[in-house]
Amino acid sequence: MQIGETIRKYRKEKNMTQEEMANRLGVTAPAVNKWENGNSYPDIMMLAPIARLLDISLDTLLSFQGELTAEEIQKFVLKADRYIKEKTYEETFDWVKKTLEKYPNCARLSWQLALILDAQRLFREVPDSEKYDAFIVDCYVRALESKDEDVRYSAADSLYNFYLRKGRYEKAETYLSYFSKQNSERKRKQAAVFYKMGRTQDAYKTYEELLFAEYQIISAVLQGIYMVAMKEKDMEKAKAMVEKQEGLAKLFEMGEYYEVCGRLDLATSQKDRETVLHVAKKMLSGIEHITAFRTSPLYTHMSFKEMDENVIKEMKENLLKSFGDEETYGFMKEEQGWLELIKK
Repeated sequence: MQIGETIRKYRKEKNMTQEEMANRLGVTAPAVNKWENGNSYPDIMMLAPIARLLDISLDTLLSFQGELTAEEIQKFVLKADRYIKEKTYEETFDWVKKTLEKYPNCARLSWQLALILDAQRLFREVPDSEKYDAFIVDCYVRALESKDEDVRYSAADSLYNFYLRKGRYEKAETYLSYFSKQNSERKRKQAAVFYKMGRTQDAYKTYEELLFAEYQIISAVLQGIYMVAMKEKDMEKAKAMVEKQEGLAKLFEMGEYYEVCGRLDLATSQKDRETVLHVAKKMLSGIEHITAFRTSPLYTHMSFKEMDENVIKEMKENLLKSFGDEETYGFMKEEQGWLELIKK
């Protein structure tokens, strides 16, 4: 069923004449007649009002047109890029508008063409550029209803940036809800909003929390690569990952324990007695200050729980106990310094 047939069907179900519908929408009766006969399409910004008037969803109104394929969408995007280079902004806008009137329920196309229009205003002088705002925002908002998570995320990101540029920070903030709470970009964008709003302490705290969380993620990733390298017996790569972990801990000012602990497994696998002893001593001394990162200027606006001394004592005891494991560290039993260490 074409969109005109859909409009006619539900208009008649509401016992509404074309003239009555036109009056309610602020258009002419001939315009409604053209829609219903398939001679023209409703303006894209009229879709929501039409759906409300007919008491139907946009999905119902737009069910006449299926999703375009990725290849078809790409052709439209390339054509839009060509138009924007060869024609005036106004001409490109008119073409985009007509295209989206023909494919109004293709959320990805709506977002991508609107993004092209929006972005161009950042790189070239467009007369009366704000008159295009409503159309661009409407395209982004409709893309938010997509069943495709990537499209919804992209549309929310575009709306966030649009309102941030406009200085409407609270409005920009509302679109962060479309980002997963586990998505670090949500936190980064929230910090940017705080900064723009003059909430510098909140901005500091949010950036620092992000920094601290990212250290843990990157460290875990490097450890994962190290384990794969060890399984593949790629000792050169394994060593590189250990060095990266050490550098990472220094960069993020995590303290001595985190800087050296990555070396222990590699040195143990190589039965490098000197390095094992050196690292073990560093770890035991470093564990006393395992929360040293709390005093780093990188995290001054964060709140950390005080670590109970008994917990630190227990960690140290467990570490010493692990050093006494014959299967893992049996090769160290002839090292006098090692024997003195594990007897502490």
